Amino acid sequence: MEVERKAEDRENGGDSPSAERRSDDRRGIQSIEVGGTLLQALVRAGGPMMLKDLAREAGMPPAKAHPYLVSFGKLGLVDQDPLTGRYGLGPFALHMGLTALHELDPIKAATPEIAHLADELDLNIAIAVWGNHGPTMVRIEECSKQIHVNLRPGTVMTPLLLSATGRVFAAFMPDRVTRPILDEELARYATNPQPALRLSRRHVDEVLAEVRQHGLSRVVGTPIPGINAFSAPVFDSTGALALAITAMGPANACDPDWDGPTARKVSACAERVSERLGRYRAQRLG
Repeated sequence: MEVERKAEDRENGGDSPSAERRSDDRRGIQSIEVGGTLLQALVRAGGPMMLKDLAREAGMPPAKAHPYLVSFGKLGLVDQDPLTGRYGLGPFALHMGLTALHELDPIKAATPEIAHLADELDLNIAIAVWGNHGPTMVRIEECSKQIHVNLRPGTVMTPLLLSATGRVFAAFMPDRVTRPILDEELARYATNPQPALRLSRRHVDEVLAEVRQHGLSRVVGTPIPGINAFSAPVFDSTGALALAITAMGPANACDPDWDGPTARKVSACAERVSERLGRYRAQRLG
């Protein structure tokens, strides 16, 4: 069998699947990778570009870029405006993007990221989506240490303003969805005897403004004393909130600083998942 594999490798110039699997550094086609930088430049630009600008953005002379663009044009990956001469992404690029988006599962995209984040921060990391009754935990990646937080898949994170997860949804979900829930919570908790659970319209507005300002939410010692949490939004290709990623743990392990390592890493994790869901272009255009 080994002799057959070697013969197959020789016949294919060493490029057979078996050869690739045995190689730690799989060999690709350099010209495709070079040409691909032109497509990446068009995506970053978010609009049509003149040849000289596109070539400069891709790090090559216009004379080198032009043959690639001709071939990409034949494939429908790029399109040249006959009036302006500018190059933009073509119809086949659109079909490729739509197919990729159709196959995406936000929870599946986020799961390996939260596993890595749990190991990196040594905190419990959760994924929450909007369910019939509000933000609902669907997956929890536990860290190596015991954290006494009574959360499990299916837990609904209400009241919205009392958890980091709920605050993300309150801040980034459409107002028509969250406003009825917030109004009900205000009526219920406006006169709560516990100050930590007392809500007012001014408090709601201040909290949501803070979440939008930082691009993530934070709770420090509430509603569970001694437990801090950060939660960051994940957006899909349309800019809609797809899910929230939340890190939680003891105050001595979960840095509450907005610019601390916990906040930065949770935000970075959410941004990576957003990119996988097609948010890459929107981030750079915004």
